[in-house]
Amino acid sequence: MNDANQSGHAIPWFTDFAEGPLWYVAATVFVFGVLWRIVGLLALGRGEDKSVPKQSGMAGGIKAILLHSVPHGGFFTHTAFHVIAGYMFHIGLFALLFFAAPHVDFLRERVLGFGWTPLPDWAFIVAAQISFAGLILLWVRRVADPVIRRLKDAHDYIGSGLTFLVMLTGCFALQESRPVLAGIHMFTVDIWLIYFPFSRLMHAFTFLFSRYYTGAFYGRRGVTP
Repeated sequence: MNDANQSGHAIPWFTDFAEGPLWYVAATVFVFGVLWRIVGLLALGRGEDKSVPKQSGMAGGIKAILLHSVPHGGFFTHTAFHVIAGYMFHIGLFALLFFAAPHVDFLRERVLGFGWTPLPDWAFIVAAQISFAGLILLWVRRVADPVIRRLKDAHDYIGSGLTFLVMLTGCFALQESRPVLAGIHMFTVDIWLIYFPFSRLMHAFTFLFSRYYTGAFYGRRGVTP
């Protein structure tokens, strides 16, 4: 095997394909898929509520979004682990997606046309570790808790698995001396984007609608959601 093969330059077509045609297909599916799901959700609407409102439904909806974003009340001991691990994963992932230097460059060059100051290397490492830890803790809880295990199905594990692969290959792709690793990372990103609108990963967009609707429903009746 020659040096080109060893360095990963033997298959530039794979990286070109993942960052070119497949990326455009994945981005298109993602954008239109997410919009289709959201429009469909809003189009469902709800029946006219003819009851006399005791409180503001809008206030109840906003309260539900804020209240259920933190452990509260008598459920604190039961939800603290899930909320803390969830925040670790989601905040870490957000930092990686939008503030990792390679992602800032990609968004500037391929999507937005402008960028911002990325995270320093040490902050990227910290964010990655926090996000990995949160994801692993959530997965362990799903497997270990018999009630949650019964409520989950293959879609939950596929979404988590794809997200883990995207993050893992992203860390490997930092080895810029091996371009094929960047291609593998981009390929997992493309698959993740295509899968996203048709999976439970859509909760990244729909959880606000769900919480608001439930809070408004109960808030109108004077019940704390």
